[in-house]
Amino acid sequence: MTSPADAPTQQVPQDVLERFGRIGREMSTMTVLFHSRVAEQMGLSGTDHKCLELVIRAPAPLTAGQIAQQSGLSTGAVTGVIDRLERRGFVHRVRDPHDRRKVLVESSGFDESRYQHLFSDMVKLTERVLARFTPEEREVLERYNRAMVEEYTRLLDER
Repeated sequence: MTSPADAPTQQVPQDVLERFGRIGREMSTMTVLFHSRVAEQMGLSGTDHKCLELVIRAPAPLTAGQIAQQSGLSTGAVTGVIDRLERRGFVHRVRDPHDRRKVLVESSGFDESRYQHLFSDMVKLTERVLARFTPEEREVLERYNRAMVEEYTRLLDER
């Protein structure tokens, strides 16, 4: 079975790349600004908020090195992030049961419902925008966004 990255490709005209590049940058800026506001309302910096998101979404506790690799921060910067998140009660450090020399970072039972109100406008916005598209168009949008996430993940894993 071929992965989406191995699927046949078509030549993309330069003007299309430029349009998608502009839209992508605008969307990225709006997303960063939105999450900065959410982070501020949670008493966090934008960086701390995104690192918390990494810990919450991880299938297992992470090492500081893994957080550094995924976030692009130095291990020293990640230590500061973990310290701040721990002081605020969002995460805690635990010893790795398989290697007691390692320290893992795990969520302290993060209660998303406590912060759900911070995202209600984003949920409404997403619903309004998706309502403009047919179910078939939404499938294409979802496929595009999943492909972008896969490619970004691959790019970040290579670094």
